[in-house]
Amino acid sequence: MPGLRVEKILDDPELYLLRVDDDRIRYFEATWDIPEGITYNAYLMKLDDAVVLFDVTKGDYTDLFMEGLRKIIDPREITHIVIHHTEPDHTGALPAVLEANGYKARLIGTSFAKRFLEGFYGERVVENFQTIKDGEEMKIGGKTFRFITVPWLHWPDTMITYVVEERLLFSCDAGGGYGIPKDIDDSDEEVVREYLPHVTKYIVTVIGHYHKYIVQNIAKLKQLGIVTEARMILPGHGLVWRKNPVRIFEHYERVGAGTPTKDKVLVVYDSMYGFVERRMEVIIDELRKHGKKPIVYRFTDKEAPAVSDILGEVPDSEAIVIGASTYEAEIHPRIRYTLYEILDKANYEKPVLIVGAFGWAGVAGKKMETLITRSKFDLVDVVESRGMPRPEDEERLREGVRKLVAWIG
Repeated sequence: MPGLRVEKILDDPELYLLRVDDDRIRYFEATWDIPEGITYNAYLMKLDDAVVLFDVTKGDYTDLFMEGLRKIIDPREITHIVIHHTEPDHTGALPAVLEANGYKARLIGTSFAKRFLEGFYGERVVENFQTIKDGEEMKIGGKTFRFITVPWLHWPDTMITYVVEERLLFSCDAGGGYGIPKDIDDSDEEVVREYLPHVTKYIVTVIGHYHKYIVQNIAKLKQLGIVTEARMILPGHGLVWRKNPVRIFEHYERVGAGTPTKDKVLVVYDSMYGFVERRMEVIIDELRKHGKKPIVYRFTDKEAPAVSDILGEVPDSEAIVIGASTYEAEIHPRIRYTLYEILDKANYEKPVLIVGAFGWAGVAGKKMETLITRSKFDLVDVVESRGMPRPEDEERLREGVRKLVAWIG
């Protein structure tokens, strides 16, 4: 059952986390399987003559959010609302907050944010909106708020806020992850280890289409000195980072760059009647002979893994092996969809080996070859044959693995 955590993070200035734990969601953006759930984080800061709310929450949880908000502040006392990113999981409750506030609070965000909010919620919501420019600073409650735009992490409206004197970095989706951690911050290493794979999955599925901008924008923040300077990073999803704040952006940077884990090879395939599976058994055996550690996802008549989980394995793989049946003169539909999403969300310069099986005409291998050669991936070999693999087919498969291993170096 969804719940709300209201936690005081700092005493001076008073800073609160309002975290909605959404364990009811199953498909983020109506697409990505997330049985691990997700949190929606908002923050409230009390200053001498100002009360600043950083983002809100998803519309489904407006009543829950308002109940928690009223425990720490009368909504009419809120003077500023910073909108880092207008996607409705962070702004859905905004109309209710403004109504309770009497529409007195000044909204702060990018010009894109103003346009999107008006489209989502109507003109009344943006009647007291102040548009900022990249790098602009504003004095609020005696503190310096610096606003830095980070477009395409993951919408064009996205920005972050740095409270200079307190070295607090409010980063919204940048730095977020799936999952509902049992703690609110990174103080417990076991919690962090369990959480980081959900972060990788989040990065690839949510920001992956724009993953080159992850590296670019983190470089921008590093040049400004605020990544290493920040004493706390406060994202819009998941853990607050205060024990080791820089760690979350380092993780984002590795995923954005596709930095591999040594010897990890991702193996993905379908097998309707065992023909592809027999080929992949040969592939996996040969990979292990060369000291590689295959991570295997298979679509069969008994199992169908979540594509979101597969995508989360791509960034740190050294290489990928994709096996597919020819199905109605096409790539098997499960693999076709998976491959399209890999090419869209996790398109890295990594070597790929293609394996195919067919009954009367080989098509899947050729079509996968075309897709791979048009991507950033490096095609190592295509090994496709009819029916159950013969000894000569098995040797071709093993040779394909040897080529893949040689390519990795």
